[in-house]
Amino acid sequence: NLLNKRLLGYLSWRRNRRRLHCPHILDALLSDLAQMAPDHIAVTGDLTHLGLPDEFRQAARWLKQLGPPERVTVTPGNHDAYVSGNWQETFSEWSPYLAGDEGSATGAYPILRVRGPLALIGLSSARPSAPFLAVGSLGSAQLARFENVLEQAGRRGLVRIVLLHHPPVPGSIAWRKRLTDARLLAETLSRQGAELILHGHAHVSMARTLVAGMRNIPAFGAPSASYAGSNPQRAARYHLLRFERRAGGWHLLLTVRAHSPVERRFAVVKRQEFLLTEPGR
Repeated sequence: NLLNKRLLGYLSWRRNRRRLHCPHILDALLSDLAQMAPDHIAVTGDLTHLGLPDEFRQAARWLKQLGPPERVTVTPGNHDAYVSGNWQETFSEWSPYLAGDEGSATGAYPILRVRGPLALIGLSSARPSAPFLAVGSLGSAQLARFENVLEQAGRRGLVRIVLLHHPPVPGSIAWRKRLTDARLLAETLSRQGAELILHGHAHVSMARTLVAGMRNIPAFGAPSASYAGSNPQRAARYHLLRFERRAGGWHLLLTVRAHSPVERRFAVVKRQEFLLTEPGR
């Protein structure tokens, strides 16, 4: 049952994971973000490991260091929904960071935050799953609301950025960790379009393309920001995105900043530029 899953997760943390995630890397991240001074920060889930109330309280304190709620948007991850829990004891701790522009967070998705020419659309793929599974799903009700939000944001000419935890591109992750209704998400996006997708979950830095009908939508995944292990593919990183309006459309400048264990700070490891589709098309 799901309580057994929490026990398995705890044993995994005690045996391995607590040594692979270090507070000093998060301190370096906060320092680097203060220097980079992004206009907005998107966190795509897994701020907790077992979804315990005390973990939510600790994460809430860290979010306050990251920035005020109007400058930080959080979408939940599967570890945050490890087992079914009481909203008041868990996600309510983050409610200002989970809320859309319309009001306080209540657990209803999608959420919409408009920041200048950008529409940040947060989805929740987080749900409890059986032991040894880390699947996510959106559900038909959320997808129906999502389609409406996409259509309205497209009419306004906003650059639509979709935020969710599970990778939406088929083959991005193992079957037991997949987004179960990725096909339905792609069908929704094929009808309404979006300009960019940001996700987490895979624990590696990822740049792929979601083919949604006739549309090709860039999808970027960020790894853990606190990883201290020896696997270079999983090194602590974050993505810095800059949007520029030029002749011909919106350009996205992607900078990947990774933590250097030697220098104990974050530095640039990769830069790429992309031309985004015109919003609403």
